[in-house]
This record gives sequence, C-alpha cells and structure tokens, in this order.
Amino acid sequence: MRPLRHSYTNRTLGDGVTVVKSYQGSDARDRSRREHAVLSALQGRIPAPAVLEARDGRLTMTFMRGVHGQELLDAGRAGAVLRACGAMLGRIHRIDVGKIAAGLPGPAGPGHVLVHGDYGPNNVLLDPAGREITAVLDWEWAHAGDPAEDLAWCEWIVRMHHPRQVSLLGEFFGAYGGQIPPWPARQAIMADRCRSLLGLCRRQDPAGRGQEQWAHRLAVTRAWAE
Repeated sequence: MRPLRHSYTNRTLGDGVTVVKSYQGSDARDRSRREHAVLSALQGRIPAPAVLEARDGRLTMTFMRGVHGQELLDAGRAGAVLRACGAMLGRIHRIDVGKIAAGLPGPAGPGHVLVHGDYGPNNVLLDPAGREITAVLDWEWAHAGDPAEDLAWCEWIVRMHHPRQVSLLGEFFGAYGGQIPPWPARQAIMADRCRSLLGLCRRQDPAGRGQEQWAHRLAVTRAWAE
C-alpha cells in the first residue's frame, strides 16, 4: 500500500486493487459513516467505489481506475474534462435523493438534490482523453441540499486552482443540463463555503496554517468578478 496523490484531508493508501481511507479530524467517524452509506446507495447508479469493509473510522474500498481530473486539466484536456464534469453532475442531481436520504444529514426539503459537497475535477477520475468519468470520489461531505452548492464549488475549484481554464467554464455549465444560478448567487455560495472551511480549521487546528490559507482564499473569492 502506498499513499495516493490528491488526498489532502485524510490518509488514503492504495495498492492498485483496494484503497484504505482513514478519516482525520474530530468528526472523522461521522464522515466515514456518511460516505459508507452514500457509496452503498449509489452502487449501480453512477461510477463510484464499492465499500469492502468499514471499521474504526476507516473504509476499505475498491480501487477505481482512471486519470485524475486535475491532471487532465493541466494536460490540455480542460474542455473535455469540464464537459464530463457537468454531465456527471447533472446525473447525480437527478438521482432521487429520497432513496438515499437515510445516509444523509438533515431532511431532504423541496428542490433538494444529492449534493456531493466537494464536487469538481479534484474528485473525479476519467479516461485518458478526459471524455468519460470512470469514478466520482470522496463523498464524505454529501448531503441533501441546493444543487447550486455543487455548481458553485466546481466553479470555485477551477477559478482557484486552474485560473487559465476559467474561460472554459461554459463547457461545464452547458453540459450540466439544468438551471444555472446567476453569478452573485454562485459567488456568495463560494464565499460561504470558504468561511465554513475557515471555521473548521479554527476548531480542529487552531495553531495550524489552515486558518491563514482559508482566510486568503476567502479574500480572493470575494474579489473575483464574473
């Protein structure tokens, strides 16, 4: 087993057959249970890992093959990747959230969908051409909520980490196939999420650098223009 790339919040090891994800932080067990429940409910609906074992805040899952979305964005496949991300998010949001509500925090209200909670090229694997998503990963923040949350956060990932690809965000929104909130609403959602993650850093690691990092990201997010 070796550490997997692009794992920032938790300790994730893989050997090409299985992946062992050990959750970190004060709410680790809650996030582990949530991801286990959601992954179990999603089997056969969208490409996602299957849980093989759950024990002590750790999940053992099937290894999913594919190329990481962020790598493909940087390799010149941004248009295809963002189209694939938009189409897959549309599929996720069309799932009957009532069928998996037992694994989600809070009740599913009117207009609510299955929100991934950290959706973007950072959490998908694709074929080498970037046209088809082979796996959607990291469901620990999933919940029933407003579809605009996932739309705005995917946009945030691109704007913050891949600024040269911002002009291609229309590919993502066009492939989604649903209503897109106006820019002020999307920016407000991005800022709210940054504030939430800033607060999480303050609670879990008061002396760490996470507070500085997320305070900076919040300021950058507020300064963006469409």
